[in-house]
Amino acid sequence: MTYLNPPDASTLDEVKDELAFVAMAMGFEANSMKIMAHRPGILRGFLGLMAPVIGPDAVLDAGLRQMVAHIASAAAGCRYCQAHTAHGADHAGVSRDKIEALWTYADSPLFSDAERAALHLAQAAGSVPNQTEASHFEAVKAHFSEPEIVEIVAVISAFGFLNRWNDTFATSLEDSPLAFAEASLSSAGWTAGKHG
Repeated sequence: MTYLNPPDASTLDEVKDELAFVAMAMGFEANSMKIMAHRPGILRGFLGLMAPVIGPDAVLDAGLRQMVAHIASAAAGCRYCQAHTAHGADHAGVSRDKIEALWTYADSPLFSDAERAALHLAQAAGSVPNQTEASHFEAVKAHFSEPEIVEIVAVISAFGFLNRWNDTFATSLEDSPLAFAEASLSSAGWTAGKHG
């Protein structure tokens, strides 16, 4: 149960276009964004940051971006973001088998060497304290261009903000990502926890 509810209708009305855009992109109204609407400038600023990171001009495959965000969120322990990113990976065309195997990416034959390198970096960078080392960058440089590497780290960093935001507020999971996570992640130990 969330520690802070979304603002009243008049404040939400001020950012209705932004919230409608997010709902169109995600397929549901994100409670995290509605809580952010208490400060419309923060919501707008966050969406301004996210547009080049995960928007249509992003250079990485959408599925890989979601998997990177998922592993970074798993390392940070944010179950809300784990549910969202698994759901997002599904919408980006990542197979259900691969989503279910995300937590075993290092050994699973479902992942390419490039994906493993990106996900290993995400796990190290999403951990607290940060565990990134030169070897992580040597591995990603073998598969990705510098702009792609910057985008990988941007995804990790943006979700670092969301991990803190949603874990701090205990943001309630929406029906669609909750149902997806329960069906696809529970066998690996995922539960909604305080986000249920």
